[in-house]
Amino acid sequence: MTDGSAVIPLRERSEVGGRRRELAAATVGSVVESFDWNIYAVLAPYFAADLFGHGKHGVGGVLGAYAVFAVGFVARPVGSYLIGRLSDTRGRRFALSLGMAVIAAAGLGIAAVPGRAAIGAWAAVLAVAARLVQGFAFGGEAPSVAAYVTETAPPRHRFAFSSVSYGGVVLGSLLSFGVLALLLRTIGTSGLENGGWRWGFVVAGLLGLAAVWVRRRAPESAEFRRARSHAAAGGRPSFPRTLRTHRWAALTVFLTTLGGTVGYYFALVYLPQYAAAYHVIDKESAASFMTAVLGVVLVTMLLTGAAADRFGLLPVARIGFGLPVPLVGLLLAGLRQGWLPFQVVAVLLGMLVATVLGTLNVFTGLLFPTEVRAVGLGVVNAATIAAFGGTFPLLAEWLADRDLLGVIPWYVTVCTAGPALALLTATRVPGFAAAVTKGATVSGCSPGSD
Repeated sequence: MTDGSAVIPLRERSEVGGRRRELAAATVGSVVESFDWNIYAVLAPYFAADLFGHGKHGVGGVLGAYAVFAVGFVARPVGSYLIGRLSDTRGRRFALSLGMAVIAAAGLGIAAVPGRAAIGAWAAVLAVAARLVQGFAFGGEAPSVAAYVTETAPPRHRFAFSSVSYGGVVLGSLLSFGVLALLLRTIGTSGLENGGWRWGFVVAGLLGLAAVWVRRRAPESAEFRRARSHAAAGGRPSFPRTLRTHRWAALTVFLTTLGGTVGYYFALVYLPQYAAAYHVIDKESAASFMTAVLGVVLVTMLLTGAAADRFGLLPVARIGFGLPVPLVGLLLAGLRQGWLPFQVVAVLLGMLVATVLGTLNVFTGLLFPTEVRAVGLGVVNAATIAAFGGTFPLLAEWLADRDLLGVIPWYVTVCTAGPALALLTATRVPGFAAAVTKGATVSGCSPGSD
């Protein structure tokens, strides 16, 4: 019997092995970003009264908590621009380390916010401030990760690296539900509502500090170093000029992000609340099952990335980006009417989201040239997430409070058509078709105008 690794050329195995630190630096940040952001969402029903007080029928406090969840996204475009500029000038590693340090500090800050009973309305003010700081840092995190992975992944395994790095987002969500399940098991609902929720944010802060240590040990992107020397000679374009020059790339990022962020926050964060509203399953049981769903999502993402490396991005994306459009509404109708159980719907919706997310880091990274990659990708990405992803739980709760939950399947379906349309707009980006061809180098996307 021979070692299966022997079929991989020695040079290629050495290349993959030499990139593990870069992949770890990208992935660990994605884990922490997702965990920090989603631990707030899953714990919101438990700390809402503590920080935001009680509203009519107990809804007001939850709405306040979700409103702050949405407010945190407001700072993302600003962070994308400022940290993205640092990423495009000072380096990917510098931006990744700085952003993660801020994220960790803000997470620990939320854990330390006194309750409303102690300081009144200042509890909500401090929570808003901490979420704005986190949003600022998160705005620069995702595009810097996408740029770093695009520039450091081995050409023949770049979509596998993309799926692993974006898989960190799923791992972070998995951990957030896991921590919630652990806290429910150990201290119960009453314990969470009486201050036990703070432990979730303590874990978030400690994970962030560990991520900073990993990133400080990672090397800088060689492609970035080459681009910086050219930029030093010719200068860098302004952001408005970047958007004008790369308008088709910006539109493609908007469309892919629209489908990805709405699909993610509905299928992997809000779905337990949605199912509980229709009395299909209780909220706690649904939240506990999401750990299994996220495991399936992670495997699907890894398989999607491997398939894109094997068969090419475009054939895989045409299937993965197109399937959610007809299936999301059908699955949700089955859930509401009782002929599909929650567990089946949750798994299938998660897999549909995974087929979009699996290749997204490199897919969007290849749309922009190296010298403007982080800021060009980042601002469009962050603005779209702020407008559509961050507002989704708040929108859903608002609709539920007005007995309009039936609108949600239509809204989600329209948004998930975005990635399918993005395959058309991406063809208008010069050099993109060549860049995504199997075996092309990651620098294959032309820096010319759109």
